[in-house]
Amino acid sequence: FVFWGASREHGPWKKFYTIVPAILPCYLLPAIANSLGWIDGVNSGLYPMARDYLLPASLVLFCLAMDIPAILRLGPKALVMFATGTVGVMLGAVVSFAAMGVIHPETVAGETWRGMTTIAGSWIGGGANQAAMKEVFEVDATLFGQFAAVDVIVAYLWMATLLFMASRTEAIDRWLRADTSAIEDLKRRMATYQSQHARVASTTDLMLIFAAGVGVTGLAHFLADPLVAWIKSMPTSWRLQDYSLDSRFFWIVIFATTVGMLLSMTRARQLEGAGASKIGSVLLYVLIATIGMQMDLAQLADRPLLLLLGLLWISVPAAVMLLVARMIRAPLFFMAVGSQANIGGAASAPVVATAFHPALAPVGVLLSVLG
Repeated sequence: FVFWGASREHGPWKKFYTIVPAILPCYLLPAIANSLGWIDGVNSGLYPMARDYLLPASLVLFCLAMDIPAILRLGPKALVMFATGTVGVMLGAVVSFAAMGVIHPETVAGETWRGMTTIAGSWIGGGANQAAMKEVFEVDATLFGQFAAVDVIVAYLWMATLLFMASRTEAIDRWLRADTSAIEDLKRRMATYQSQHARVASTTDLMLIFAAGVGVTGLAHFLADPLVAWIKSMPTSWRLQDYSLDSRFFWIVIFATTVGMLLSMTRARQLEGAGASKIGSVLLYVLIATIGMQMDLAQLADRPLLLLLGLLWISVPAAVMLLVARMIRAPLFFMAVGSQANIGGAASAPVVATAFHPALAPVGVLLSVLG
């Protein structure tokens, strides 16, 4: 329905999608349906399936068409913006806690700070770090559930904001006085490659694309399981678990991305001419819908002002990143993906990167893995 509306050349849909990027309702419509109780997004099992199977397959297909030298030419600004996002999350915790102490002291009274540690862990290092913070700071189960809801709602609202900003890239980049030459060069090289090798996909092409995406995903699962088991067997003094290296999903993303990058240096890259990255986009849009299905606004009914705490918190890294981006003339793309690599991790940073251009998805993956 969304893509049908976005493809209309005339009428109200044309005006609507001139303002709202198509990726946004793909994400928000399932979120609304889940919040209203029309669907059960959490227990459907669709998100784990999309995260563990469709996401790695889409990453393989995006990486298949990579122009690695062009990505390297993007320079160090992406890393600077990523680090700024991390520092911004830490600073935001302090600022939002102090601000709520003035606005509504009851919200941050007692053990609330313990719950905030779980969001800090999630927004810097992902779900594994969030769980680690819960154990380290002995967070009560009810408090953890409330902050898990804040985490999901605020993080996804921020993601929706970034997707909206992505549709206003040119205007924001002008305000930032950004140098976008390297990004435009990468887009141009990608477009040139696609036009030179574009062809009508045959059944063989589609089966080879499917084989590359799903086959490498299967290989990633096959390699990840024994590696995670080996890491978990290592002495605790090695502290490998502290860096989420015992996370199965982490290694699945690493292996899928690495093999995809290696394939981009072979004749397999020619599958891009048959639409490999377009099929990757389809898989990613299914993931986007399942991400939206996780949001439930009703979970904060008991302590609604925790949502205000979360919104104040996220506004700090947002402001800091915009300031630094303007100072170093970094493009909006670096700010958006650097932020989402922190806040959302490997499951959603490629989504935000793809909102700018499919060729940029690997940048989101690499930064989120660094997170």
